[in-house]
Amino acid sequence: MQYNKKTVHDIDVKGKKVLLRCDFNVPRDKYTGAITDAGRVTAALPTIRYLLENGAAVIACSHLGRPKGKWNPDLSLAPVGELLSQQLGIPVKMARDVVGPDARKLAHYLQSGEVMLLENLRFHPEEEANDAQFAKALADLADVYVSDAFGCVHRAHASTEGIAAHLPAVSGLLLSLEIKYLGDILDSPEKPLTAILGGSKVSDKLGVISNLLDKADNLLIGGGMAFTFIKAMGGKIGRSLCESSQLDYALQMIEKAKKNGVNLMLPVDAVAATDISREAETEIVNSDDIYDDLMGLDIGPETAAKYAEIIRNSKTIVWNGPMGVFEYEPFAMGTKMVAKAISEAKATSIIGGGDSGAAVRKFGYEKKITHISTGGGASLEFLEGKDLPGIACLEDK
Repeated sequence: MQYNKKTVHDIDVKGKKVLLRCDFNVPRDKYTGAITDAGRVTAALPTIRYLLENGAAVIACSHLGRPKGKWNPDLSLAPVGELLSQQLGIPVKMARDVVGPDARKLAHYLQSGEVMLLENLRFHPEEEANDAQFAKALADLADVYVSDAFGCVHRAHASTEGIAAHLPAVSGLLLSLEIKYLGDILDSPEKPLTAILGGSKVSDKLGVISNLLDKADNLLIGGGMAFTFIKAMGGKIGRSLCESSQLDYALQMIEKAKKNGVNLMLPVDAVAATDISREAETEIVNSDDIYDDLMGLDIGPETAAKYAEIIRNSKTIVWNGPMGVFEYEPFAMGTKMVAKAISEAKATSIIGGGDSGAAVRKFGYEKKITHISTGGGASLEFLEGKDLPGIACLEDK
């Protein structure tokens, strides 16, 4: 993929109306609908402020939740508009529709230095279908398109890819950071490069594992996915998570690591229990000799120490997926020790969003990380080496 994309710094936005694709898919309380984490709105502020300071009028747009192409007042972006207004310190005009008469009227009269927000893009089925007419209707609102929603660029939707056929298309400041840090890992990482992969399933990371084995010096595996590898090598894993359909793949990746000279490490011990709960009674066991009634639910202390030592001696680190069920205290140690080691390393450190980002924030290490990605699925596909449609469509420098 071509990573050298134009950004807002490369174009003149003075007097222009800019359609800015944000990721305002914020978490909300399932009972009250209140926004519980403003992080995604806060992340958009640098690009919005840059555009306003340089004379643009900003037409922000996003999706929220999964309305499945139908109007749903519970998934209105109006609360996001109120939050954005508070954070910017200026009024944000909220459209009552997406490409209808209210949005068109507000956009027509929008002046430089002003911000408006369209209603939820996914109220229209045409958005996810990447409908050409819907993309054209969005484009007709503005003069320039800026993409700043990294969490959506792996989807070819009207607002992420189709619109680039009608407007000059560049990246925002947040997206340009994602492209830089993740692109450097694939193109020119400072060595040694250590990749840490966790989470529950090998099948979620098939391409990522294979691609990173062509780039990394160390590949540290934890989480539930580790037990598929351990089982493939003949280990006893009790009731631990295992994808039987991926046993052959696991062996192929172990062989690939040997062939490429990559230090692929699997847990040597595990924190095991009979159930997943906050009060679970745990014991430390060998990861390849787990009793039939137990599940491995975190990497053990010996593994965590080995992984931490490798991490601290790395120059580039990328991490995607927790080491265990870190949401529960009995199984949080491994993930916490990995996060701590990354925070202490004299290295460029990139966290691949999703649960890994949540873990880093939970344990309070986020300020010592170089970059925490805003897109879990998108960062995985990027690291897999795939062309992401929402990046590929942007103008090259």
